[in-house]
Amino acid sequence: MTRQSPASLRARSSNLSLRSAGPSMTNTQVDANRHMVGQSLWESSIREEGTGHSGAFIAAGMEGRPANQNTVCMDCYKQLTRQDRLLVTPALTGSCKLCAFYAVKPEAFTKPYCDFMTENPTIFHTVVYAKSKLEAAGYQELPGRDAWTGKLEAGGKYYTTRNGSSIIAFAVGKAYKPGNGVAMIAGHIDALTARLKPVSTKPNNNGYIQLGVTQYAGALNETWWDRDLGIGGRVIVRDEETGKTTVKLVKLGWPIARIPTLAPHFGIGMMGQNNRETQAVPIIGLDNSDLHQTSDTATPPTPLGGEGSFTSTQPPKLVKLIASELGIKDFSTILNWELELFDHAPATVGGMDKEFIFAGRIDDKLCSWAALQALLLAEHSDSDGIIKLVALFDDEEIGSLLRQGARGNFLPLTIERAVEALSSSSSSTSSSPSFGPGLLGQTYARSFLVSSDVTHAAHPNFPATNLAGHSPRLNVGVALCVDGSGHMTTDSVSVAILNRVADLAGTTNQTHMIRNDSRSGGTVGPMLSSAMGVRAADVGIPQLSMHSIRATTGALDPGLGVKFYKGFLDRFEEVDGEWAH
Repeated sequence: MTRQSPASLRARSSNLSLRSAGPSMTNTQVDANRHMVGQSLWESSIREEGTGHSGAFIAAGMEGRPANQNTVCMDCYKQLTRQDRLLVTPALTGSCKLCAFYAVKPEAFTKPYCDFMTENPTIFHTVVYAKSKLEAAGYQELPGRDAWTGKLEAGGKYYTTRNGSSIIAFAVGKAYKPGNGVAMIAGHIDALTARLKPVSTKPNNNGYIQLGVTQYAGALNETWWDRDLGIGGRVIVRDEETGKTTVKLVKLGWPIARIPTLAPHFGIGMMGQNNRETQAVPIIGLDNSDLHQTSDTATPPTPLGGEGSFTSTQPPKLVKLIASELGIKDFSTILNWELELFDHAPATVGGMDKEFIFAGRIDDKLCSWAALQALLLAEHSDSDGIIKLVALFDDEEIGSLLRQGARGNFLPLTIERAVEALSSSSSSTSSSPSFGPGLLGQTYARSFLVSSDVTHAAHPNFPATNLAGHSPRLNVGVALCVDGSGHMTTDSVSVAILNRVADLAGTTNQTHMIRNDSRSGGTVGPMLSSAMGVRAADVGIPQLSMHSIRATTGALDPGLGVKFYKGFLDRFEEVDGEWAH
């Protein structure tokens, strides 16, 4: 039997998925569609080279649905890729779901964003989600362990990951030449959470099974009490047959934990007066077996996985649940895990006109999601001469100091490796510059960074925290964030550039700045812009209740973010060309 490469297997899987994804597209329907759209247009769609799904097709959630459920108008049909045209039913009349996504209407993105938030509670699930969307759009993975030389070309679309918790994706312009700039958006996808301790099992406490957790950033604050908490993350498993170590993602479909408050009858205030080590310990089950034991009958249970194993340090019932969810029979093959608790309630719309979104982890799976959608929807014309890039980092909430954080070398190294590979592929042209510090300096000097992180919306109940003229509203547009002490990267040049982008994109920019008597937060902007020397600005989507377990943003704000970020990726090269450099 011939051994096939992963690439060939992916290609076969892709082809099979195209044939199997639309079983409802019968021969009769195909003939009817051919007649409806015209023989020449139908045949041209078959002759086109496959380039993955279009961004609008992905944003509309049409992947995997039968063709008769994907009805599109003729204008949208003409914009679809070859694969997409085989998976839709063109219609001359009726509603078309794609129209709103091609037009980047903000209201079209409300439900997809809520679905994303509910289905991807941990950072690891978020990266897998991003990978799946990128691959559906024709992006190819560039493993960090592999050489990239000879694998990149103008017009190509690529992504790379680090630690399974950070991801960078970029599209190379068809007219790209080494030394051209990069239009980049950088955000973070980590959020406040409670992670399981290395030894999370705890002694029976009055019949309660409790879970040892540690706070990530500012979690376990008062907003975490009396919440239905789910559990999920990644599990490190040694394959019993191959002996290889792999990573599996898991999330249980129901809440398993809760941190109970103390009733006010006891006279102890609960807000801000709790010891997070001893009083914010989640309960995950009951075990009253000790009531029926005597000193003669009590025998210590056999540790799951054996003495000294990782699973022997975790609550046995939890180990069994996780193992069952992943189909693991031998507990000793679970080598470790990174599991966390999260608000299990789904993201939802609210308000009299459903003008709000209520969700956990808005900071910052909001700007990051919008940036990813913008990259998927970005235009790719023959004249594009730049690289369009989105970087989503881990560890922002704790200082970005780890290798998967923005202070690491992930983004500059990715750009440098990409420029090196692209300059190598262009080396046959005598006029192409050789790779080196000069070429990188030229690249960075022509680039621009949008640091995308949520910002504070004007608060109706605490007006003293609002700065007049600098407090953004919900459902209006992104805010350019300014800080006099350098906690943000925005300056007069970057404001002028992004206001011009907004004019061309048809969006509204707001301004955010804190009061002199308030403390400023930070973003990945200063650390990245200083590391690369690129022009930069901080741009955020407004929200209420930042760092609460459950926060609020506007129902239109995800889509408004998509529209602005897409405008930046599509228009930066044009706007940069308007400046006298």
